[in-house]
Amino acid sequence: MAADTLPSGSVGRGKPVSDPQSQLRVRAAWLYYVEGLTQSDVADRLGVNRIMITRLLSEARKRGEVVIRIKSKLGPLIEAQIQLEKKFGLAKAIVAPFTEDDGDPTRVIAAAAGEYVSGLMRNNVTIGVGWGRTLHTMLPYVEGRTLEGARVVSLLGGIAQARRFNPAEFAWQFAELFDAEGFLIPAPAIVDSAQTKHALLEHCGLDHIMSMAETCDVVLLSCGGISTLTTSYRTGHVSEAERISLIEAGAVGDVLYNFLDRDGQPVPHPVNERCISVSVDRLSRLSDKVLISGGIEKTLAIRATLKSVKPNTFVTDEATAMRLLATDE
Repeated sequence: MAADTLPSGSVGRGKPVSDPQSQLRVRAAWLYYVEGLTQSDVADRLGVNRIMITRLLSEARKRGEVVIRIKSKLGPLIEAQIQLEKKFGLAKAIVAPFTEDDGDPTRVIAAAAGEYVSGLMRNNVTIGVGWGRTLHTMLPYVEGRTLEGARVVSLLGGIAQARRFNPAEFAWQFAELFDAEGFLIPAPAIVDSAQTKHALLEHCGLDHIMSMAETCDVVLLSCGGISTLTTSYRTGHVSEAERISLIEAGAVGDVLYNFLDRDGQPVPHPVNERCISVSVDRLSRLSDKVLISGGIEKTLAIRATLKSVKPNTFVTDEATAMRLLATDE
Protein backbone atom coordinates (compact mmCIF):
# COMPACT_ATOMS: atom_id res chain seq x y z
CA MET A 1 0.00 0.00 0.00
CA ALA A 2 1.46 3.33 -0.98
CA ALA A 3 0.35 6.88 -0.42
CA ASP A 4 1.69 9.83 -2.42
CA THR A 5 1.15 13.28 -0.96
CA LEU A 6 1.88 16.16 -3.29
CA PRO A 7 1.66 19.64 -1.71
CA SER A 8 2.42 22.36 -4.22
CA GLY A 9 1.59 25.96 -4.75
CA SER A 10 0.85 25.53 -8.44
CA VAL A 11 -0.06 21.90 -9.06
CA GLY A 12 -3.39 20.13 -8.41
CA ARG A 13 -5.93 22.17 -10.36
CA GLY A 14 -3.28 23.95 -12.38
CA LYS A 15 -4.02 27.44 -11.09
CA PRO A 16 -1.15 29.84 -10.44
CA VAL A 17 -0.45 31.01 -6.92
CA SER A 18 -2.02 34.40 -6.33
CA ASP A 19 -3.34 34.59 -2.78
CA PRO A 20 -1.04 36.08 -0.12
CA GLN A 21 -1.23 33.05 2.17
CA SER A 22 -0.22 30.55 -0.50
CA GLN A 23 3.36 30.05 0.69
CA LEU A 24 2.34 29.67 4.33
CA ARG A 25 -0.38 27.24 3.30
CA VAL A 26 1.97 25.09 1.23
CA ARG A 27 4.67 25.13 3.91
CA ALA A 28 2.09 23.98 6.46
CA ALA A 29 0.96 21.20 4.10
CA TRP A 30 4.53 20.04 3.53
CA LEU A 31 5.36 19.89 7.23
CA TYR A 32 2.13 18.08 8.10
CA TYR A 33 1.74 15.61 5.22
CA VAL A 34 5.32 14.99 4.12
CA GLU A 35 7.42 15.46 7.25
CA GLY A 36 4.71 14.02 9.50
CA LEU A 37 4.61 16.78 12.12
CA THR A 38 1.52 17.23 14.26
CA GLN A 39 -0.63 20.29 13.74
CA SER A 40 0.67 21.73 17.01
CA ASP A 41 4.29 21.19 15.90
CA VAL A 42 3.55 22.82 12.54
CA ALA A 43 2.03 25.79 14.33
CA ASP A 44 5.14 26.16 16.51
CA ARG A 45 7.44 25.86 13.50
CA LEU A 46 5.57 28.52 11.51
CA GLY A 47 4.82 30.79 14.45
CA VAL A 48 1.02 30.72 14.23
CA ASN A 49 -1.72 29.12 16.30
CA ARG A 50 -3.07 25.61 15.69
CA ILE A 51 -6.48 26.85 14.51
CA MET A 52 -4.71 28.71 11.72
CA ILE A 53 -2.91 25.50 10.71
CA THR A 54 -6.22 23.61 10.62
CA ARG A 55 -7.68 26.26 8.33
CA LEU A 56 -4.59 26.33 6.09
CA LEU A 57 -4.61 22.54 5.66
CA SER A 58 -8.35 22.54 4.94
CA GLU A 59 -7.90 25.29 2.35
CA ALA A 60 -4.97 23.46 0.73
CA ARG A 61 -7.11 20.35 0.23
CA LYS A 62 -10.03 22.37 -1.14
CA ARG A 63 -7.74 24.11 -3.64
CA GLY A 64 -6.25 20.85 -4.83
CA GLU A 65 -2.78 21.84 -3.60
CA VAL A 66 -2.63 18.60 -1.60
CA VAL A 67 -3.40 15.40 -3.49
CA ILE A 68 -3.39 12.09 -1.61
CA ARG A 69 -3.41 8.97 -3.76
CA ILE A 70 -3.97 5.54 -2.29
CA LYS A 71 -2.68 2.66 -4.42
CA SER A 72 -3.67 -0.74 -3.16
CA LYS A 73 -4.49 -4.18 -4.54
CA LEU A 74 -7.42 -5.34 -2.48
CA GLY A 75 -8.11 -8.57 -4.37
CA PRO A 76 -7.12 -10.91 -1.50
CA LEU A 77 -9.57 -9.09 0.78
CA ILE A 78 -12.64 -9.50 -1.41
CA GLU A 79 -13.60 -12.77 0.29
CA ALA A 80 -13.49 -11.14 3.73
CA GLN A 81 -15.65 -8.29 2.46
CA ILE A 82 -18.24 -10.71 1.06
CA GLN A 83 -18.31 -12.71 4.30
CA LEU A 84 -18.78 -9.56 6.39
CA GLU A 85 -21.65 -8.46 4.15
CA LYS A 86 -23.38 -11.82 4.53
CA LYS A 87 -22.80 -12.17 8.29
CA PHE A 88 -23.92 -8.68 9.29
CA GLY A 89 -26.42 -7.88 6.53
CA LEU A 90 -24.28 -5.10 5.05
CA ALA A 91 -24.82 -3.56 1.65
CA LYS A 92 -21.08 -2.95 1.41
CA ALA A 93 -17.97 -3.84 3.40
CA ILE A 94 -14.61 -2.19 2.76
CA VAL A 95 -11.58 -3.92 4.27
CA ALA A 96 -8.21 -2.14 4.25
CA PRO A 97 -5.00 -4.23 4.24
CA PHE A 98 -3.62 -4.60 7.76
CA THR A 99 -2.31 -7.82 9.31
CA GLU A 100 -0.93 -6.69 12.69
CA ASP A 101 -3.51 -8.15 15.07
CA ASP A 102 -2.46 -5.98 18.02
CA GLY A 103 -1.39 -2.96 15.95
CA ASP A 104 -3.17 0.34 15.39
CA PRO A 105 -5.13 0.28 12.11
CA THR A 106 -6.48 3.82 12.42
CA ARG A 107 -4.61 5.31 9.48
CA VAL A 108 -5.32 2.53 6.98
CA ILE A 109 -9.02 2.58 7.89
CA ALA A 110 -9.05 6.37 7.59
CA ALA A 111 -7.45 6.24 4.15
CA ALA A 112 -9.99 3.71 2.84
CA ALA A 113 -12.87 5.63 4.43
CA GLY A 114 -11.70 8.95 3.01
CA GLU A 115 -11.89 7.66 -0.54
CA TYR A 116 -15.34 6.17 0.04
CA VAL A 117 -16.75 9.25 1.79
CA SER A 118 -15.42 11.52 -0.97
CA GLY A 119 -17.65 9.63 -3.38
CA LEU A 120 -20.71 10.13 -1.18
CA MET A 121 -20.53 13.91 -1.20
CA ARG A 122 -22.77 15.74 -3.64
CA ASN A 123 -24.80 18.92 -3.97
CA ASN A 124 -27.69 19.31 -1.50
CA VAL A 125 -26.58 16.36 0.64
CA THR A 126 -27.26 16.39 4.38
CA ILE A 127 -24.68 14.33 6.23
CA GLY A 128 -24.61 13.56 9.94
CA VAL A 129 -21.24 13.03 11.59
CA GLY A 130 -20.05 11.36 14.76
CA TRP A 131 -16.55 11.72 16.08
CA GLY A 132 -13.38 10.03 17.29
CA ARG A 133 -9.76 9.52 16.30
CA THR A 134 -10.53 7.42 13.22
CA LEU A 135 -12.90 10.00 11.75
CA HIS A 136 -10.49 12.81 12.56
CA THR A 137 -7.63 10.93 10.89
CA MET A 138 -9.85 10.49 7.81
CA LEU A 139 -10.01 14.23 7.07
CA PRO A 140 -6.77 14.48 5.00
CA TYR A 141 -7.97 11.62 2.79
CA VAL A 142 -11.29 13.26 1.94
CA GLU A 143 -11.35 15.13 -1.38
CA GLY A 144 -12.68 18.57 -0.57
CA ARG A 145 -14.61 20.65 -3.09
CA THR A 146 -17.31 23.31 -3.08
CA LEU A 147 -20.81 21.86 -2.99
CA GLU A 148 -24.10 23.68 -3.33
CA GLY A 149 -26.64 23.26 -0.54
CA ALA A 150 -24.59 20.73 1.48
CA ARG A 151 -25.26 20.48 5.22
CA VAL A 152 -23.22 18.82 7.97
CA VAL A 153 -24.99 17.93 11.23
CA SER A 154 -23.10 16.94 14.37
CA LEU A 155 -24.78 14.00 16.08
CA LEU A 156 -23.65 14.75 19.64
CA GLY A 157 -22.63 17.52 21.99
CA GLY A 158 -19.12 18.84 22.50
CA ILE A 159 -16.15 17.75 24.59
CA ALA A 160 -14.54 20.79 26.20
CA GLN A 161 -11.27 19.14 27.26
CA ALA A 162 -10.40 17.34 24.04
CA ARG A 163 -9.53 19.93 21.43
CA ARG A 164 -8.10 17.52 18.89
CA PHE A 165 -10.98 15.05 18.79
CA ASN A 166 -13.82 17.38 19.75
CA PRO A 167 -17.04 16.44 17.91
CA ALA A 168 -17.75 20.09 17.13
CA GLU A 169 -14.28 20.65 15.70
CA PHE A 170 -14.51 17.55 13.53
CA ALA A 171 -17.92 18.57 12.18
CA TRP A 172 -16.62 22.07 11.48
CA GLN A 173 -13.51 20.81 9.68
CA PHE A 174 -15.55 18.35 7.63
CA ALA A 175 -18.01 21.09 6.64
CA GLU A 176 -15.12 23.37 5.70
CA LEU A 177 -13.93 20.86 3.11
CA PHE A 178 -17.14 21.35 1.13
CA ASP A 179 -18.15 24.93 2.02
CA ALA A 180 -21.12 23.26 3.68
CA GLU A 181 -23.47 24.72 6.26
CA GLY A 182 -22.75 23.27 9.70
CA PHE A 183 -25.17 22.50 12.53
CA LEU A 184 -23.71 21.84 15.98
CA ILE A 185 -25.30 20.84 19.28
CA PRO A 186 -24.45 23.66 21.73
CA ALA A 187 -24.21 21.47 24.82
CA PRO A 188 -21.77 19.02 26.43
CA ALA A 189 -21.85 15.42 25.23
CA ILE A 190 -22.64 14.30 28.78
CA VAL A 191 -24.41 16.51 31.31
CA ASP A 192 -24.68 16.18 35.07
CA SER A 193 -28.14 14.62 35.31
CA ALA A 194 -31.07 13.23 33.36
CA GLN A 195 -33.06 16.27 34.48
CA THR A 196 -30.54 18.62 32.89
CA LYS A 197 -30.69 16.62 29.68
CA HIS A 198 -34.48 16.82 29.64
CA ALA A 199 -34.40 20.57 30.24
CA LEU A 200 -31.91 21.17 27.45
CA LEU A 201 -33.85 19.08 24.97
CA GLU A 202 -37.30 20.34 25.83
CA HIS A 203 -36.73 23.96 26.76
CA CYS A 204 -33.54 25.06 25.00
CA GLY A 205 -34.27 23.94 21.46
CA LEU A 206 -31.75 21.11 21.32
CA ASP A 207 -34.34 18.53 20.39
CA HIS A 208 -34.92 20.43 17.15
CA ILE A 209 -31.26 20.00 16.23
CA MET A 210 -31.37 16.35 17.26
CA SER A 211 -34.36 15.79 15.01
CA MET A 212 -32.32 17.03 12.06
CA ALA A 213 -30.50 13.70 12.22
CA GLU A 214 -33.68 12.09 10.89
CA THR A 215 -33.35 14.20 7.73
CA CYS A 216 -29.77 13.10 7.00
CA ASP A 217 -29.10 11.38 3.70
CA VAL A 218 -26.14 9.57 5.26
CA VAL A 219 -24.38 9.46 8.64
CA LEU A 220 -20.73 8.71 9.43
CA LEU A 221 -20.14 6.86 12.69
CA SER A 222 -17.33 5.35 14.70
CA CYS A 223 -17.44 3.48 18.01
CA GLY A 224 -15.20 3.08 21.04
CA GLY A 225 -14.21 0.28 23.39
CA ILE A 226 -14.38 0.50 27.16
CA SER A 227 -11.63 -1.89 28.25
CA THR A 228 -9.40 1.07 29.13
CA LEU A 229 -10.00 4.74 29.74
CA THR A 230 -6.94 6.01 27.90
CA THR A 231 -8.76 7.80 25.09
CA SER A 232 -8.33 11.50 25.77
CA TYR A 233 -11.84 12.57 24.76
CA ARG A 234 -13.37 10.67 27.70
CA THR A 235 -11.30 12.55 30.29
CA GLY A 236 -13.55 14.39 32.68
CA HIS A 237 -16.78 12.97 31.24
CA VAL A 238 -16.70 9.30 32.19
CA SER A 239 -14.79 8.72 35.39
CA GLU A 240 -12.85 5.56 36.19
CA ALA A 241 -15.53 4.58 38.69
CA GLU A 242 -18.22 5.06 36.04
CA ARG A 243 -16.21 3.05 33.51
CA ILE A 244 -15.97 0.12 35.90
CA SER A 245 -19.66 0.50 36.74
CA LEU A 246 -20.55 0.47 33.03
CA ILE A 247 -18.54 -2.72 32.51
CA GLU A 248 -20.32 -4.31 35.47
CA ALA A 249 -23.61 -3.31 33.86
CA GLY A 250 -22.55 -5.21 30.74
CA ALA A 251 -21.23 -2.40 28.51
CA VAL A 252 -18.65 -3.37 25.85
CA GLY A 253 -18.31 0.07 24.25
CA ASP A 254 -20.19 3.06 22.92
CA VAL A 255 -21.42 4.77 19.80
CA LEU A 256 -22.03 8.50 20.27
CA TYR A 257 -21.77 7.92 24.05
CA ASN A 258 -24.61 5.41 23.92
CA PHE A 259 -23.04 2.54 25.89
CA LEU A 260 -24.05 -0.88 24.55
CA ASP A 261 -23.95 -4.46 25.75
CA ARG A 262 -22.78 -7.43 23.66
CA ASP A 263 -26.19 -7.66 21.98
CA GLY A 264 -26.14 -4.01 20.96
CA GLN A 265 -28.68 -2.88 23.54
CA PRO A 266 -28.13 0.29 25.63
CA VAL A 267 -27.14 -0.77 29.14
CA PRO A 268 -29.31 0.43 32.07
CA HIS A 269 -26.89 2.96 33.49
CA PRO A 270 -27.11 6.64 34.55
CA VAL A 271 -24.45 7.69 31.98
CA ASN A 272 -26.77 6.64 29.16
CA GLU A 273 -29.47 8.84 30.65
CA ARG A 274 -27.14 11.87 30.66
CA CYS A 275 -25.70 11.78 27.12
CA ILE A 276 -26.65 14.52 24.66
CA SER A 277 -26.50 12.60 21.39
CA VAL A 278 -28.68 10.90 18.83
CA SER A 279 -30.04 7.70 20.34
CA VAL A 280 -29.33 4.22 19.02
CA ASP A 281 -33.04 3.88 18.25
CA ARG A 282 -32.98 6.96 16.03
CA LEU A 283 -29.75 5.86 14.37
CA SER A 284 -31.15 2.46 13.53
CA ARG A 285 -34.06 4.05 11.64
CA LEU A 286 -31.84 6.09 9.31
CA SER A 287 -31.61 4.83 5.76
CA ASP A 288 -27.89 5.16 5.06
CA LYS A 289 -25.27 4.64 7.80
CA VAL A 290 -21.51 4.21 7.46
CA LEU A 291 -19.57 2.66 10.36
CA ILE A 292 -15.84 3.42 10.25
CA SER A 293 -13.89 1.61 12.96
CA GLY A 294 -11.34 -1.08 13.81
CA GLY A 295 -8.77 -2.27 16.32
CA ILE A 296 -8.53 -5.12 18.78
CA GLU A 297 -9.84 -3.05 21.71
CA LYS A 298 -12.96 -2.09 19.71
CA THR A 299 -13.94 -5.52 18.40
CA LEU A 300 -16.76 -6.13 20.89
CA ALA A 301 -18.03 -2.56 20.50
CA ILE A 302 -18.00 -2.89 16.71
CA ARG A 303 -19.98 -6.13 16.87
CA ALA A 304 -22.50 -4.50 19.21
CA THR A 305 -22.83 -1.47 16.92
CA LEU A 306 -23.30 -3.68 13.86
CA LYS A 307 -26.15 -5.41 15.68
CA SER A 308 -27.86 -2.28 17.03
CA VAL A 309 -27.32 0.47 14.46
CA LYS A 310 -27.29 -1.92 11.46
CA PRO A 311 -25.09 0.20 9.19
CA ASN A 312 -25.33 -0.16 5.43
CA THR A 313 -21.58 0.24 4.94
CA PHE A 314 -18.73 -0.87 7.19
CA VAL A 315 -15.14 0.32 6.70
CA THR A 316 -12.54 -1.56 8.74
CA ASP A 317 -9.13 -3.26 8.55
CA GLU A 318 -8.13 -6.79 7.68
CA ALA A 319 -7.22 -7.91 11.21
CA THR A 320 -10.49 -6.63 12.67
CA ALA A 321 -12.45 -8.29 9.88
CA MET A 322 -10.83 -11.63 10.63
CA ARG A 323 -11.69 -11.33 14.34
CA LEU A 324 -15.30 -10.50 13.58
CA LEU A 325 -15.60 -13.44 11.20
CA ALA A 326 -13.93 -15.89 13.60
CA THR A 327 -16.81 -15.87 16.10
CA ASP A 328 -20.24 -17.42 15.80
CA GLU A 329 -22.04 -14.42 17.31
